[in-house]
Amino acid sequence: MSHVQDGLVTLATDHPIWDRFFTVFPLVLIGTREADGSYDLAPKHMAMPMSWDNFFGFVCTPKHGTYKNIEREQVFTVSYPRPTQVVLTSIAAGPRCGDGSKPNLMALHTIPAREVDGEFVRDGSLFLECRLHKIIDGFSGNSLITGRVVAAHVPEDALRESERDDSELFHDSPLLAYLHPGRFATIRESLAFPFPAGFKR
Repeated sequence: MSHVQDGLVTLATDHPIWDRFFTVFPLVLIGTREADGSYDLAPKHMAMPMSWDNFFGFVCTPKHGTYKNIEREQVFTVSYPRPTQVVLTSIAAGPRCGDGSKPNLMALHTIPAREVDGEFVRDGSLFLECRLHKIIDGFSGNSLITGRVVAAHVPEDALRESERDDSELFHDSPLLAYLHPGRFATIRESLAFPFPAGFKR
């Protein structure tokens, strides 16, 4: 039961709190190889770099094919779709058929990875190829899957360069943000963060 004091609503934590407010996430498609040799692409939003070095991780559940495929194959790919690919990304979230197949994936145009056995969704804004680093189980039925990035590919129009203004880059190549629960946004504008003088990460 919620409690209000000083304008703050204190949420009960005997069940998940995350649907009571909006939070901002990326939206990625994790690519894996199935046991039959075909490829799967699954949307995930609890995903991010795992350090300042080349590690990437995302939350999954051992019940999903994505977890089983990565555990078996030891590799995965990450595609960052653009705002124009929201519908295609949603299609990838469709349920499997009784035989375990996902015919909806036929609607997705893919390109092969170069360093690992996997595929990307074509026309995305960033592509990562990862080898499994570590799986950490035990988050109430969920797991954190982490990988070392062994190859990264960025389309020219999405690449930061010293002679190009960052605000222009956002305008010309907007980013897709997932607003949990159940909404998305197109990021076309940004401002430089006001770091204090002498700040170091």
